[in-house]
Amino acid sequence: MVNERRLKMWTLKKPDPVKLIIGILACDEQALAAAVEMIKAKFGECDLESPTWPFTHTQYYAKETGSTIVKKFVTIEKLILPDELAKIKIKTNKMEAKLAGKFANLSRPVNLDPGYIEPSKLVLASTKNFSHRIYIGKKIWAEVTLIFHKGRWVSFDYTFPDHKEDRYHGFFSQVREKALTQIKLKIKSEK
Repeated sequence: MVNERRLKMWTLKKPDPVKLIIGILACDEQALAAAVEMIKAKFGECDLESPTWPFTHTQYYAKETGSTIVKKFVTIEKLILPDELAKIKIKTNKMEAKLAGKFANLSRPVNLDPGYIEPSKLVLASTKNFSHRIYIGKKIWAEVTLIFHKGRWVSFDYTFPDHKEDRYHGFFSQVREKALTQIKLKIKSEK
């Protein structure tokens, strides 16, 4: 019996699929719409879209994206595996480059931030290393931005200020519920 337990403890498990979510910062509604269309063409149909919100938390992006920025999240219908996040971030960077200079002569009219939601957390990809980020390959890092604990989203000191807001949490909860349903169905169909 003891040996059986040890064998099970060392058994590697395939990760469950996760829900791809992409945050979009854009200089205006036209650039936002172009980004959503590009996302659909690259990753497949979007099944959930957040409202469009004004982004006023920082002036960090103003020089590249303009002074009046809007934000939206979209999710992709098809689930992904967590280890796909690095290559997805590289693809979204290339998409940003294609949109560069096409709107209001801005160098970065659209900023795409991919990540995923699984039942316990929101993970975001980044091209920048920091103390709370883990290298995931292909010159990309990832961070757990929020965790879902006791029925609510919980942030950290490093969590982006806008990701601490209830309006985002409401949408993330919708995504989480959809992900739970999809993951259960996928696991059941694979048995």
